[in-house]
Amino acid sequence: MADERLIVALDFHKMEDVKNLVNELGDSVIFYKVGMELFYSVGAGVVDWLKTQNKKVFLDLKLHDIPNTVAGGLCSLMNLGADILNVHAAGGFTMMKTAAEKLREESAKAGIVKPKLIAITILTSINENEWYGAEKISEQVVKFARLAQDAGLEGVVASPQEAALIRQNCGKDFLIITPGIRPAGSDINDQSRISTPAAAIKNGASYLVVGRPIRAAENPKLAAENILAEIKC
Repeated sequence: MADERLIVALDFHKMEDVKNLVNELGDSVIFYKVGMELFYSVGAGVVDWLKTQNKKVFLDLKLHDIPNTVAGGLCSLMNLGADILNVHAAGGFTMMKTAAEKLREESAKAGIVKPKLIAITILTSINENEWYGAEKISEQVVKFARLAQDAGLEGVVASPQEAALIRQNCGKDFLIITPGIRPAGSDINDQSRISTPAAAIKNGASYLVVGRPIRAAENPKLAAENILAEIKC
């Protein structure tokens, strides 16, 4: 049933927990997200291990700094073998363009496949009451998406509620990765702008990032397979 549109978030502190979940999910899941919590706890070895298990990796470290610093950081991370890397769109056009160009250049020199580079728009934990911008969240998300596309990035991370607008503005080939996925009946936790798996795919999402609804389930493999079945319908 494996479908790489499902990315399972490995929000752990220990490699033992990572291995237990990945082994339990088996061939049902082939794509995993490694975020700050895990990477800062166990280091680059988690990416190496996942690649030895023939898994794909979204290394979610959300780089945000001056252009040359971000570009250099991404080129260091590129050598780990992750399939997707990301930066914050709020870093601006020049930062994103410099990063994208340097990543293309250095991957070509190294003779390796360039990881996809995507941009964070606005975190899915933020709602309209917390939002500090002059425009609506959806309007700013679309602006960030178009800016990232113009800078040469392959896609963005955005809530499923903005996926349809991004798809309309950025075309069919632009990647849209959506956290904030909650199957019917799941706890919302600290997310605000959420959606069911089927609705997110219908609205144009390329990938769904799912963490707690799978990780905390009584039967994680069954929870993952239920999501896979839902998005195939």
